[in-house]
Amino acid sequence: MQQLKIGIPKGSLEKATIELFEKSGWRIKLMSRNYFPEVDDPELSCSICRPQEMSTYVESGMLDAGITGKDWTLENGSDVEVIANLVYSKVSRKPTRWVIAVPGDSGITRVEDLDGKRISTELVNVTRRFFEERQMKVDIIFSWGATEAKAVSGLADAIVEVTETETTIRAHGLRVIHELMQSNTQLIANKAAWQDPWKREKIENIALLLQGALRADRIVGLKMNVSHDRLDELIDVLPSVTAPTVAQLYKQDWFSVETVISEHQVRDLVPRLKKMGAEGIIEYALNKVI
Repeated sequence: MQQLKIGIPKGSLEKATIELFEKSGWRIKLMSRNYFPEVDDPELSCSICRPQEMSTYVESGMLDAGITGKDWTLENGSDVEVIANLVYSKVSRKPTRWVIAVPGDSGITRVEDLDGKRISTELVNVTRRFFEERQMKVDIIFSWGATEAKAVSGLADAIVEVTETETTIRAHGLRVIHELMQSNTQLIANKAAWQDPWKREKIENIALLLQGALRADRIVGLKMNVSHDRLDELIDVLPSVTAPTVAQLYKQDWFSVETVISEHQVRDLVPRLKKMGAEGIIEYALNKVI
C-alpha cells in the first residue's frame, strides 16, 4: 500500500494542528516520547518535526509534505511546493509578524538607526537579506531563545522576533520600530512527490479538507420554521453564503429555512428573526465548509 509521509509541527502549533486534522477527518494519536504518532488512515505516515526544520525535510524527500511557517521556508531557502495557506493560531487567528524591536529607552527610532548595530534573532537569513537590500551593515547574532532578554540585558541593540499581539515584547519593555514580514502556516510538498499522481491527489484532498475545516471555524448553521406570509420578509434579512435553503413542511403552509452565517451575526440576528415570526430556531456547529 502506498503511503504519504507528512510532517506535523512540534511546539506551539502541535496541538492546534492535530485538532485541525481531527476536525478534517483524521485522528492523530500522540505516543509518549515518540515522534511518530498513530493516524487512523493507512495511507498516511506522520512524523513530529520542529517547524524550523520542516521545509528541509520536505525538500530532501524525507517527508512528502508537511505543515510549517512561511517564515521558516524562506529562512531555509527551501525549494518546495506551497499547497495551501492555513491560518489557525489559537491566539489571534491572524498571520504572525516578525518585527524589529528595541529597548524602550533606546535612541533608535527607525531602521536606518541600526546601521553598525548588533541584532539578535532566530531568523538569521531573512534578517540578513533585509539589511543587505538596504545596503546596511549589521552584526546579526543567532538567538537560541529568550530573544527579548538579549535586548533588555544589553547583549543586542535590537531584536527581530515573531509576535501576534506584541504582549510579550511590551512586557519586556521593548517597542516595535518596524515590521519585517508577515508569516502564516502553510502546507508544503516535496516537488517530486507533487509530480506523483497518487501523492498529489492525496495532498490535494488533505488541503481541501483542512481548508474546509478552517472556513467552518467561525461559521454556524441556522435553521428555523416560518409561515408562508412571513417568508419573503424573513429571507430579505437572512444572510447566507449563496442563498438560504427553503423547503415546505409536509401538508403545512409553513416553510423550513436553513442558512450558513458568521458566528458573530447570531446574537443580533436570532432575536430579530424571532420577532419576525420564526419558530424552532436551531443553531448548530459546522465541521467543514467546502
